[in-house]
Amino acid sequence: MTETIVVTSGKGGVGKTTTSASIATGLAQRGHKVAVIDFDVGLRNLDLIMGCERRVVYDFVNVIHGEAALRQALIKDKRHETLFVLAASQTRDKDSLTQDGVERVLEELRQDGFDYIICDSPAGIEKGAHLAMYYADRALVVVNPEVSSVRDSDRILGLLASKTRRAERGDGAVQQHLLLTRYNPARVEAGEMMSVKDVEEVLGIPVLGVIPEHESVLAASNQGVPVILEETSHAGHAYKDAVARLLGEERPMRFLDAPKKGFLKRVFGG
Repeated sequence: MTETIVVTSGKGGVGKTTTSASIATGLAQRGHKVAVIDFDVGLRNLDLIMGCERRVVYDFVNVIHGEAALRQALIKDKRHETLFVLAASQTRDKDSLTQDGVERVLEELRQDGFDYIICDSPAGIEKGAHLAMYYADRALVVVNPEVSSVRDSDRILGLLASKTRRAERGDGAVQQHLLLTRYNPARVEAGEMMSVKDVEEVLGIPVLGVIPEHESVLAASNQGVPVILEETSHAGHAYKDAVARLLGEERPMRFLDAPKKGFLKRVFGG
């Protein structure tokens, strides 16, 4: 049975596309057939992070408008046989997406035997974001540990509870998970950043993963490699833990505490 997962947030720049790429890749690593779709029409960043931007010939909007078949637009990942990318259009506007068209594409992916469909949503509450979440079974709400990001995500939780197909049909709520990104334990200890507990209490949904702030995330994105594939990256390991929890496995939360300073650093600073 296919599960549709939307990766969403209230605020831009929190790491949704990085998360979509890593979660999709992690699921494919575990043997699942996965499609990841970029709903951010007009910007199109997912293909850059996935390293397939030069292979985009047809996009999501082309498929919706009947200008290409889905099989023509899906790009197979070079690293994983069971992972496929459907890029957004850079030349159309957000009104190019239609509810009927999105439903048709998702249904075709289900018929093709995909285990997971990851919908990389634009930020906010405009049309693309609504369509990305409308058909979701689960939602990963991506939040930075700062007040503005948390506040904006609270609005998204309200939409997930009321503006989805599940809500309209009374099929039960979209299952919601919190993914905290750019977490810096030292800044939390200094009172400059909200803690995991703070964010969890405000939003009232369980934490699926905490992704530490790390330069490897930007470096991997610039190289067209999902950071989950970086074996030496704490952020990559945190995404692997999040994928395991998404699949129902128990994993301890890591990277929540600031490294302890050694004796010489405590004495001499640094």
